[in-house]
Amino acid sequence: MRTRTWTAILAAATSCLVGCFSVGPDYSRPEVPVPATWRVDLPAAEAVVNTAWWEQFDDPVLNDLIQAALEGNLDVRVAAARVDQFIGLLRSARSQGLPQVGYGANVSRNRTSEVGMPPLSPLLDPVFNLYQGALSASWQIDLFGRVRRLTEAAQAQVYASEQAQRGVVLSLVTGVATSYITLRGLDRQLEIARATANNFGETLRIFELRYRKGLVSQTELSQVQSQYKLAQSTIPAIEQQIAIVENGISILLGRNPGPIPRGKSVSEL
Repeated sequence: MRTRTWTAILAAATSCLVGCFSVGPDYSRPEVPVPATWRVDLPAAEAVVNTAWWEQFDDPVLNDLIQAALEGNLDVRVAAARVDQFIGLLRSARSQGLPQVGYGANVSRNRTSEVGMPPLSPLLDPVFNLYQGALSASWQIDLFGRVRRLTEAAQAQVYASEQAQRGVVLSLVTGVATSYITLRGLDRQLEIARATANNFGETLRIFELRYRKGLVSQTELSQVQSQYKLAQSTIPAIEQQIAIVENGISILLGRNPGPIPRGKSVSEL
């Protein structure tokens, strides 16, 4: 009877030890219906992030703007700092599974009472120095998988922080390039608006001469004047849009709002 009892206790303890070998269950990916292929696969998407695709425009001004944005942008620095932070956490988690060595030292100067029991011999010096040193070593066996779970979590944090950094860089570069192309498009619109206003101004000058000679009526002259004023009114609106885009690019560069240098025209880009 005792043999059976001890056998049952031993089997229960073994089952508990095996079942508790790891802290927490292993990760099991849930079944999610996904298509067999996607428009852009992961290697192609990563190649887009890792490639300086904006250099394909062959515009030195755009390249300088993006370089300045990457060097001076606070979000990129924060993202890079987070990667370093989680790498440090990963190293700290891994170190828990390695042997730990410690040491300590202490020096003290003491004085013995000369009137104690028994009294101190007059031949002995009551003042003496005490030197102490200690060396310790320990190693934690990861029996239940706690350290392994911490390492896995730290690795996931490093991977997530690296992907976040890449996302910040891609968003920043895309924002600068898109805003720059938009700016060059507005510059072209401004050129067309100014050329249109100049054309209407020349037409108005001709109609004014014809009106003085009595060749056109006041109504016809008023219509040309209205068209000229309408063409002029579009110029300040476009200039305002240009200033807004320039301010946005300045923010991406981490600078105060101001003018942005130009390179290639929008048609060349």
